[in-house]
Order: sequence, then structure tokens, then C-alpha cells
Amino acid sequence: MPKNHDIGRKGVKGSTGLFLIAGLGNPGTRYAATRHNAGFRVIDLWRRRLGVRLGDRRFISKHALVRFRNREVILLCPQTFMNRSGKSVRACADYYGLETGNILVVHDDLDLPAGRIKIVRQGGPGGHRGVASVIEHLGSRQFPRIRIGIGRPRFGEDVEDYVLSPFYADERDVMERVFSTAVCACEVFVLEGEDSAMNRFNCQNTAEKEEKSSCRD
Repeated sequence: MPKNHDIGRKGVKGSTGLFLIAGLGNPGTRYAATRHNAGFRVIDLWRRRLGVRLGDRRFISKHALVRFRNREVILLCPQTFMNRSGKSVRACADYYGLETGNILVVHDDLDLPAGRIKIVRQGGPGGHRGVASVIEHLGSRQFPRIRIGIGRPRFGEDVEDYVLSPFYADERDVMERVFSTAVCACEVFVLEGEDSAMNRFNCQNTAEKEEKSSCRD
């Protein structure tokens, strides 16, 4: 299917169908701890909690099809480098016949402070080239995202250098809690839908919490 053929938005809240959770980032150890790899970090944490490994045979990605409670979930980390992430996401979506409402993209966001996440239903790329690539390849802006706040440079760093650098030392514990919170948000999205996830997590500031976020009630 050509990349300019739009995928439909329809997705059932609380659906028992299949979900694609795509974390954006760059492959390789050079980028592993960088701000731009926040999406990869969330997927890696979730897959470790589930006790699975990500394979690398399809979709130019590392991915796994897992069972989470009564849902089937594809965890996907594109290996195309950030600016071509959409190629991998689209290949996976086409293979499984997914609507955009069941595709959740997790990515870093300069316009949110470190310690915050925000779940949105749709929108433009906001200057994020990985998101722009997903929009291009899906032919739609109507897919939900989890935006992981990384904040703006404190010391006048060039933005491209900043996103490809590790977090400041005083942010690292906060970001571990943020990644944990984002995993919880992914779980709520899959089990209860985007409205529940938005209501529960968009008002939280993880930087103000001393303990790691828990998904358990």
C-alpha cells in the first residue's frame, strides 16, 4: 500500500483488538541515553516488565507482539533513525491492518518540561521530525501520542546537540520516574482508552513526586 494512502482513524476505546505502541528514537549505543530516545526508553522499560525481548526481523524495527491482560500489543522501536520513523510504523500498521486510533506514538517533546507527559489525540509534528515522518507515511495526523517532556536547553546549547545529549545529572532520577509513568499511561490507553489516559496522566508532574509512579490501584 503506498504511503500516501490514508489509514482510517477509527479505533474502539477499550477495544479487545490489536494495538501498536511505537516509541521513537535512534538505534545504536551512541544514542541510547539521549533525550531524543525517550520513546525507546519507554518501550524498553515496558518490555522488561513484561519479560520479553524485541526481535528485529520485520518492519525495519525491533519489535514484539505481546499479550497484555486481554489485549494484544505490538511494542515497536523503529531502526530507521528518527527522521524516517514513519516508514517502520506504516509497514507494521499495514501488515496488521491497524487503524490509526489503535496506534500510539511515544516521543520526546521540547515544549514540555522534564517531569511532565501529555497524551494527545492528534495534531501536527510540532517541529519533531520523527512525528512528521509518521504523519507523512500514515497520511494522517489523527493518531494518539504520548509526549515526553525533555525541556529546553539551560545553557544555550544548540537544540540538535541538546536532544542528542544525555539528560542533565539532576534530571536523571526524575526521567526514570517519567518513563515509568509513561508505561502506565500506555497500559491505561490499551485497557481503557485515550480519554482515561488523558484524564489520569495529563495533570501529573512527576518531578514533584518522590516515588516511582505505579500503575496499580
